Amino acid sequence: MALGVPVSVTRLGTTAAYATPAATENITTNAALVLHVKNTGSSGTVTPQDPGLTPTGNAATNAAITIPATTGDKFIYLPASLINPATGQMQIVFATGTFSGALFLEF
Repeated sequence: MALGVPVSVTRLGTTAAYATPAATENITTNAALVLHVKNTGSSGTVTPQDPGLTPTGNAATNAAITIPATTGDKFIYLPASLINPATGQMQIVFATGTFSGALFLEF
């Protein structure tokens, strides 16, 4: 996991440790997270993978989040419902851009 361990945000301030994510990140967590993504390349996408099923048992649809080119900078809320109960992990797919990111515990 290139993104590292999620950090807590405190009232005294938090220093984020940004890292270049792998094309697919598997994040072990038991809580919701906030992902801060920066993009210094061409426009790209970040797609949290929903491990759930529709009421009829079909795979859930995964919504891609566009991160704009060059100055793209987004905070993405990752609810605990994205945790796969079989693995205890969230899976996030990064495509096309030149990303760096940091993880924060929900506050």
